[in-house]
Amino acid sequence: MNTYLHINNTDHVQGSEDATIELIEYADYQCPYCRKAYYIIKEAQKELGDQLKLVFRNFPLVELHPNALNAAFAAEAAADQDKFWEMHDMLFENQSYLEESDLIGYAEQLKLDMRKFTDDLGQDRFYQKIQKDYDSGIRVHVQGTPSFFINGQPFEGNWMSHEFIEYMQRMGSEMYK
Repeated sequence: MNTYLHINNTDHVQGSEDATIELIEYADYQCPYCRKAYYIIKEAQKELGDQLKLVFRNFPLVELHPNALNAAFAAEAAADQDKFWEMHDMLFENQSYLEESDLIGYAEQLKLDMRKFTDDLGQDRFYQKIQKDYDSGIRVHVQGTPSFFINGQPFEGNWMSHEFIEYMQRMGSEMYK
């Protein structure tokens, strides 16, 4: 497996440590296809349960989506207060509203420490994390969002169909062969 696809201590991971299916997603919070993928992944998580481990990596396409980078900063600042997944969900569920005032409103809804959150927006350490995610995507030939890797392999099929979940199930069962 490509070393850039190994989970590291800065990755955002959801799911069982013992999962047989590891899904790495490179995504952009402002990308409409990523929003569709968000709901499909939620369905996959329900269907696959403890078999699925989700790893989210930032891949903001700033030339196409001017609010994507700020949204990624908001998610990373929320992560610093142990609320990454809550902010992640809020950003995708409210994708049409990603201006700075919206991001602050989401942080308030999540009851984050607002002084810390606003100080953290734009901090270099979060930029470095976002850039590290982005660079790892470039190294594994991510060319757009969303991009998926299942158990270290790029998923080239139709992720907008049930084929996506069926493929993950097959990859998970192959772990036992």
